[in-house]
Amino acid sequence: MTNATLEATVLDKVNGGLFIAGEWVDAEGGKTLAVSDPSTGETIKEIADASPADGIRALDAAVAAQEAWAATPPRQRGELLRRAFDLLQERKEEFALLMTVEMGKPLAEARGEVAYGGEFLRWFSEEAVRISGRYGLNPEGTGHMVVSQRPVGPSFFITPWNFPLAMATRKIAPALAAGCTVVIKPPALTPLTTIAFVQLLEEVGLPAGVVNVIATSTSSKVSAPIIADPRLRKLSFTGSTEVGRALMAQSAQGILRTSMELGGNAPFVVFDDADLDKAVDGAMLAKFRNIGQACTAANRFIVHEDVAAEFARRVTERVSAMRVGRGTEDGIAIGPLIDDKAVATTDELVQDAVDKGATLLTGGAVISGAGSFYSPTVLGSVPADARLLREEIFGPVLGITTFADEDEAVRLANNTEYGLVSYVFTQDLARGHRMIERLATGMMGLNTGLVSNAAAPFGGIKQSGIGREGGFEGIHEYLDTKYTLIPVS
Repeated sequence: MTNATLEATVLDKVNGGLFIAGEWVDAEGGKTLAVSDPSTGETIKEIADASPADGIRALDAAVAAQEAWAATPPRQRGELLRRAFDLLQERKEEFALLMTVEMGKPLAEARGEVAYGGEFLRWFSEEAVRISGRYGLNPEGTGHMVVSQRPVGPSFFITPWNFPLAMATRKIAPALAAGCTVVIKPPALTPLTTIAFVQLLEEVGLPAGVVNVIATSTSSKVSAPIIADPRLRKLSFTGSTEVGRALMAQSAQGILRTSMELGGNAPFVVFDDADLDKAVDGAMLAKFRNIGQACTAANRFIVHEDVAAEFARRVTERVSAMRVGRGTEDGIAIGPLIDDKAVATTDELVQDAVDKGATLLTGGAVISGAGSFYSPTVLGSVPADARLLREEIFGPVLGITTFADEDEAVRLANNTEYGLVSYVFTQDLARGHRMIERLATGMMGLNTGLVSNAAAPFGGIKQSGIGREGGFEGIHEYLDTKYTLIPVS
């Protein structure tokens, strides 16, 4: 089977409808939206484009299914998630190819996302049976306190385009484990992987109405009435801080439980005693994974002045050798950005830095021709007033600035409104512990460029959001605590 035939087969398997109350249906008025391959700009599939009325129908279905799903034994909920995990492993190549075609990431990285996204299914299949409470005599001795956990209720998920499988599993798995029903709105740019995953859930026996999926080209119009509906009890969003603020304001009217995983501006700090081999390997992971289009991507490389030149030389050598092209081709390290707008924004940030005095060490150009490609770039001596030190880059651009001592490194690292993740490279254990305490981020990688793990709590502080996904903490985002007093007779 040729690559083109295999891609066509995988795309044909994806249902083009909305999934509401256990049925695949057309959107109101038969409206459709086109999904494109960012490496070519060509349309690869047309799918149903939900209206606000379709969104409310999906919420109706989630509300109708909530009581029965909450009453489903935890073991059954967990086993359904485990079956989903197992089936996803069987079809990992199909899911990886689908992600590469609709989003652009290299196929090897797409396989990594299938593995990572699947772990949320396995982790929360095990957490479903570990929801617990407590029982004990109150201090006065007048009654017994029973503290229990119950599902929050119908939940609405808005997911981003950059990790179309993992962002879906990271939200859906804990919700189902806790006993909550779901409406998920995947991004218009990359909805196919999420739709394929919901098809997989249907195949392993998900009851009708427990998960409903509505893709749309009019996100705010479809989302607003769902969020305003008093029957909704939870909103989880991954995306920009600007949109997150607006959604939190809308959620305030209904006092919704919210989880917000928002923007990042991750510092990558390299001390003079760092193992530079490890630091360079970590930089390549933290910066160029997913073509730099990740909220956890290292955004500011803050390198000690004594090792900055050598660090820059090594990363420039590595970046210059990276192959750019369609993610399905062998040996490709950098695929396309998601669209032409992303290319233009990336180039603006690079040119702004160069205009203000940064040194262009490699790359720094839009790649002409079909698709949305930008050359992987390294910039040295980035000045403090460059936009790329303040704004989330979301592209394959590594910008280096320097520091003289630990206090300056901390000041530069914390000089941002964001606080999602940080990376630190040092061989001094005491310094490493100090940085854990001093850096204002929700996560940190110490001598590693990759921190995400289904068993760990993912999330940030400051303008990077609230709440946590993954870990023991993840399921509690979907549980309400109830206290009951039983008087001593």
